[in-house]
Amino acid sequence: QVQFVESGGGLVQPGGSLKLSCAASGSIFSIVFMDWYRQAPGKQRELVASIRNGGRTNYAESVKGRFTISRDNTKNTAYLQMNNLKPEDTAVYYCNSRLPFGSWGQGTQVTVSS
Repeated sequence: QVQFVESGGGLVQPGGSLKLSCAASGSIFSIVFMDWYRQAPGKQRELVASIRNGGRTNYAESVKGRFTISRDNTKNTAYLQMNNLKPEDTAVYYCNSRLPFGSWGQGTQVTVSS
């Protein structure tokens, strides 16, 4: 299984931006979906954004228009650009793949607070 390492989280004020990175242990060229998930305290992990090989994207309604997912197959890395962050975006953010499914990493903490 491909393993992933997330980075780029931190503390940001409401309305701010962060860009998360997801580095894979191997090639993502043939991976069909790269996904970003998040898990807030006391809540289930939820799918936030997905990008198919070829570029088609999908977003949860709660982040549409604010988050942008991308992938660079030459760098074996996926990204999540997060703009206009809100306190309800506070969570640990994880990336993973589908087709094939990968291994969960440690995630990166995003805290949105004034």
